[in-house]
Amino acid sequence: MISPMMKILNTTLDGVFIIESDSRADSRGLFTRLFCEMEFQSILKNRHVVQINHTITRSVGAIRGLHYQIPPFAEMKIIRCLKGRVWDVAVDLRSGSSTFLKWHASELSPENSRIMVIPEGFAHGFQVMNENSELLYFHTAFYEKSAEGAVRFDDPALLIHWPLPITDISERDQNHPLINKLFTGIKL
Repeated sequence: MISPMMKILNTTLDGVFIIESDSRADSRGLFTRLFCEMEFQSILKNRHVVQINHTITRSVGAIRGLHYQIPPFAEMKIIRCLKGRVWDVAVDLRSGSSTFLKWHASELSPENSRIMVIPEGFAHGFQVMNENSELLYFHTAFYEKSAEGAVRFDDPALLIHWPLPITDISERDQNHPLINKLFTGIKL
């Protein structure tokens, strides 16, 4: 059951959620709940958070992604922006999905207190809209290098409309393969 401090919003992609959380402010500062397994139970179901990662991306316009892990190491990600502002993107790569190769994006920032939930079978990436933006990732599977996959941020099969000119992207992310006719998606 989600507390009165959190509201789950559906997106156009089945399994991708935006969670709006209320912050409580007073003269001392601010309180915001980042995660509670009991409150997230309707989304997590039988999953558990097993790893938490933190990123800092310095330059406005920089892109990270679009990354995913294949089964049996596929993971749900729960993403929160702690500082700055990012445009967070989830791409449906699930084989047989009615929204296969469709994407959803949402702006995440400390001010809007949004959390993006991205399930297994989706690629994830983001573009930085404020310098030194920081994200906190909660993962339901351990990272496994042999299971990592990615699609290119500028793949014509996806037509992602990044909001800013791209200023920085890793060589690795620039060189991910494009989606072709042989790619039928991730079988979960």
